Amino acid sequence: MTDKKDPEKKKVNKGTSKEVFGYPISIFFIVVNEFCERFSYYGMRAVLVLYFTYFLRWDDDLATSIYHTFVALCYLTPILGAIVADSWLGKFKTIIYLSIVYAIGQVAMAVSAIHDITDTDGDGIPNNMSFHVALSMVGLFLIALGTGGIKPCVAAFGGDQFSDHQDKQRRTFFSVFYLCINGGSLLSTIITPILRAQECGIKSKESCYSLAFGVPAALMVVALLVFIVGSGMYYKDEPQGNIMLDVCKCIGFAIKNRFRHRSTRYPKRQHWMDWAEEKYDKLLIAQIKMVLKVLFLYIPLPMFWTLFDQKGSRWTLQATTMDGNFGALVIQPDQMQTVNPILILTLVPIMDIFIYPLIQKCGLNFTPLKRMTVGMFLAAIAFVCAALVQIEIDKTLPIFPSTSQSQLKLLNMGNNSVTVRLPGNDPQEFVNGMNTVVNVSTTSVYFGLIEPLYYSNYSLIKNIQPNSVSMALQIPQYFFITAGEVMFSVTGLEFSYSQAPSNMKAVLQAGWLLTVAIGNFIVLIVAELAKLSKQWTEFVLFASLLVAVCFIFSIMAHFYTYMDPAEIEAQFKKKGDDDEDDKSKRQRPEVEMVKRCSVNSHKEDDKQTRI
Repeated sequence: MTDKKDPEKKKVNKGTSKEVFGYPISIFFIVVNEFCERFSYYGMRAVLVLYFTYFLRWDDDLATSIYHTFVALCYLTPILGAIVADSWLGKFKTIIYLSIVYAIGQVAMAVSAIHDITDTDGDGIPNNMSFHVALSMVGLFLIALGTGGIKPCVAAFGGDQFSDHQDKQRRTFFSVFYLCINGGSLLSTIITPILRAQECGIKSKESCYSLAFGVPAALMVVALLVFIVGSGMYYKDEPQGNIMLDVCKCIGFAIKNRFRHRSTRYPKRQHWMDWAEEKYDKLLIAQIKMVLKVLFLYIPLPMFWTLFDQKGSRWTLQATTMDGNFGALVIQPDQMQTVNPILILTLVPIMDIFIYPLIQKCGLNFTPLKRMTVGMFLAAIAFVCAALVQIEIDKTLPIFPSTSQSQLKLLNMGNNSVTVRLPGNDPQEFVNGMNTVVNVSTTSVYFGLIEPLYYSNYSLIKNIQPNSVSMALQIPQYFFITAGEVMFSVTGLEFSYSQAPSNMKAVLQAGWLLTVAIGNFIVLIVAELAKLSKQWTEFVLFASLLVAVCFIFSIMAHFYTYMDPAEIEAQFKKKGDDDEDDKSKRQRPEVEMVKRCSVNSHKEDDKQTRI
């Protein structure tokens, strides 16, 4: 165990950082923190849409819309978190403060799911649903602010703990960090649905959503405490300013300057960003041009996330109408989401070790943009599979009146027979109220004795045919959507990193997260506006939209020219050095002339002194 000292990095160190096996001890606290936080987030998110539909009693469309609004906010707030960390508080304080907000939000969600708080009549249904809705919405907002705000900070803060000579250890850390993300997601998606399926309550026993939200809340508190415990060992950089603000200012000045010189008497410039040259460095302008070129390719990408994030909404709701009995194992509807992280951990090494090298040996130029195109197409296939599964499910479901239909129920409580004639239907005779006591019972419900000319209380009859379509039919759609994720998301991040200038990688990361947020907003727009009567038709609609976008993206990718940002930056830096050399050469004769004059002056003084 050795002390870690690195004076060249000039970090503000408020404690002593030790090393074990070449790794600073501080990163172990960060890794544990990330695992607990991801468990907290994905555990809560796994049961969220069922909480909306079965606890808050929202319909599927409203539940889907609110779910995707929440996910979108989780991918918008990282931009805010990055700006706050880089320009104001620093990464450490940003993680601490927003983790507190995060934990409060998780606790609020757990409290909102306690039905006994407003269940005054003890029937298991809250009597003041507005209280539960309001508290859950506040909780979700705080969670979105917390999880999104710390997202860009934790990994970067972990990377800051390493010295320049620890590149190998830093790479290992990021691999373990990514493993913790998937490990936390996998375990929480298995455990929280089991907790939800338990029954709890004081006045009546209902599905225990409070426990399903309470355990993630406890894990978030643990994550915060673990991070605080390691406080004295961290290297903490002071805020250095956020590059995204500089980029926005430069772009804004270029647009404003171009608008001022819109007259035809001003000569045109090669690129509209060149109008910023009056105020900003040419190297910065060149870097922004490279970023804008990649961001233009991002325009079609939100449609992929529109389909991908429906795993937690539409696909989970689809699983509620299916049979989760796998013999010795019974799967909850929200547990089917575990197929995704399991397949990710399987497919990523298979793709890297076998598939991509095999394609390369076949002589095919399988560029990153081509991989992303194939990934989008695989996601569309996944939704075609989901539509086929939904068609099979619809065959087993009872037929309910649609929004454009009405349902007529007739109860005859009189002494005489009642005949009802409906257009296009044969006459039907309904049962008459009798003068004697009737004993009515079913295999699952006993109504008791019904008095003459009287009616029984309403009772819920559970003797309904169980779901017969196996959840195993969802595995193909999960396979295709995960294979698409590996080819699209993993490759997209790699492509963005390779095409980004050295100081602009955070800008492209923010743009990438923005595509996820926009994709989730598209889901809620379609869910509220389409109003398709059959769910399978909505799946086909999304698949068709993605195929169309995939075709557009393939054309854009065909005309894209790959760049080497390091080479472009080096050219500008070399040009700047050459300009400095030219300037110094022009100044050198003047300096020599001054020197000569100075020497002659000294000689004259010497002569006068001798005389």
